[in-house]
Amino acid sequence: MDLTLAGALAVIWLAAGLLADALPTAGSARELRRRAGTLILLVLAGAALFVAVPVVTSVVEGPSAAVTAALLPAVPAMVVLGTTLRRLTALRGGAGAFTTAPRAPLPPALRAAAAHPLIATPLQATGIAALVGLPVAAFGMPTAPGGNLAAIAITLAGLAVVAVGIRHALRHSRLSVLVLAPIRRRATRIG
Repeated sequence: MDLTLAGALAVIWLAAGLLADALPTAGSARELRRRAGTLILLVLAGAALFVAVPVVTSVVEGPSAAVTAALLPAVPAMVVLGTTLRRLTALRGGAGAFTTAPRAPLPPALRAAAAHPLIATPLQATGIAALVGLPVAAFGMPTAPGGNLAAIAITLAGLAVVAVGIRHALRHSRLSVLVLAPIRRRATRIG
């Protein structure tokens, strides 16, 4: 039961992280709105699963490691619920303003907003942390002679999150420059 709960957490949050990574590649505003809506549903399903873990483990007899496995991804999930969900809702609303023109290209400002690091990074951090929780759910808290495997896993997950954050920050800054490019061209023509 523990592995099933931890596996469901990992699947939902990893799927949300992958979808968030593809969010800026949407071809139209309608597609961006649909992807943002799907992402919002995945975030809400992941939050509901966090609530379900202690409820299910309290009903099932015997010791359970699922709550321990869910603690690590709970921290980035709070960031998702605090910042990412609000940004996704605003992005979905902004894309909704352009859905009446289905063949219109996605505006650069919406593409840059979809690539904001506070959208994809917390989602992918939660997925990575949920993945780290799988061995905890399967085998309990692992220990090794002469080393603490949990500390090593948390350190490696932290390094992966830093790398993901840097990648998203670079992509967002590259797309943000494209938003300002038409303004710069107009300024050079006037001056």
